[in-house]
Amino acid sequence: MKGSYILILRLAESREYKIGKLGTILFKKGYYAYVGSAMNSIEKRILRHLSKNKRFHWHIDYLLKISHIEDIFYKESERKEECDIAAIMQKKFSSIPNFGSSDCSCESHLFFSPSRERFIEECKRMGMMQFYKDRSDRE
Repeated sequence: MKGSYILILRLAESREYKIGKLGTILFKKGYYAYVGSAMNSIEKRILRHLSKNKRFHWHIDYLLKISHIEDIFYKESERKEECDIAAIMQKKFSSIPNFGSSDCSCESHLFFSPSRERFIEECKRMGMMQFYKDRSDRE
């Protein structure tokens, strides 16, 4: 399956953290939505994000070390829509400048909200489906 996805992350406490070449960033306690794409396999990309043992390659790899994935949404597509989705998110949420967008002209691919529900509502509004990490997530 090809397409785009959004990881909704929870950060339990505000803290500064070094994100690769971006440097040290202050992350506020709350929820973050990371927009990505996988034009080979969304399933494999999401499983990589869920994995604890991996080489840090993308900005999100660093943030995943200090946060918890609460929800995952995806949208199947034959064309790369990640920047279109990021543009929609940019209009509705504050963002972390240059995060996840070093290979495009977007301001960011990481967005902040104190409310998890606002992110979920926006994902559903965009027609995204929820990806379940395991069966217990559905209950």
